[in-house]
Amino acid sequence: MRIFKSSIGDIAGLGAGDGSDDEAESMAVTDREALQAPDEASAAARQPGGVDEPPVLHVAGATGPRLEPLRLGERIRAIRRDNRWTLEEVSRKTGLARSTLSKIENGQMSPTFEAVRKLVAGLGVDIPQLFQPTAPPSSPGRRAVTRADKGRAHPTATYEHELLCTALTNKKMIPFKSRIRARSFEDFPGWVRHEGEEFLLVLEGSVALYTEYYEPLRLDVGDSVYYDSGMGHACVSESEGDALILWVTAS
Repeated sequence: MRIFKSSIGDIAGLGAGDGSDDEAESMAVTDREALQAPDEASAAARQPGGVDEPPVLHVAGATGPRLEPLRLGERIRAIRRDNRWTLEEVSRKTGLARSTLSKIENGQMSPTFEAVRKLVAGLGVDIPQLFQPTAPPSSPGRRAVTRADKGRAHPTATYEHELLCTALTNKKMIPFKSRIRARSFEDFPGWVRHEGEEFLLVLEGSVALYTEYYEPLRLDVGDSVYYDSGMGHACVSESEGDALILWVTAS
């Protein structure tokens, strides 16, 4: 679902990364291999087209020097979410593959200094900011209230959104109500995709939920559906008037 164009996908849009895990992992050379065949490694670097740059990443647990800061992946994820960037956007900013960034965030790969340099430049932070621990919430009992029809309005060509509980930042979920203006899938420029998961509950009227891998699904008042929002999706009204739904997105 897009917030800025058609749904929340414009806040957290998702696309495929340019790189691949195999490409990232193929660049990692262990110290053991370098010690066993230093001549071959040096000769390869001197050949036309040979790789003479340091490896961007090491697979976690591999031998050789690598950066293993405490919870660095969590810090990178926090910076990304604070700025409402998707993995795809950070991939473009840093030059690191989307799949690689995902593994770093989840602690499955440890970045080298070269990768950290790219992260610092791409995220617009300095190294101390990158390594300082993620601060816990200032209060364990946060809450936000939105009175009826008092949410933040954001109309688009296909949806009229009402964002709820906007006083809280860094939420794990984004709740909002939407009046569905669209009457056909052709009203959208294409599939909406973004990372995370999504819950939809019909409040008024009837809708058809189009998804990339399933037949269109009709939903009436009280019906709900939960789905992977990385799968292409779009919602249209099948009522005479505009349908009203509640959407909750989590990343």
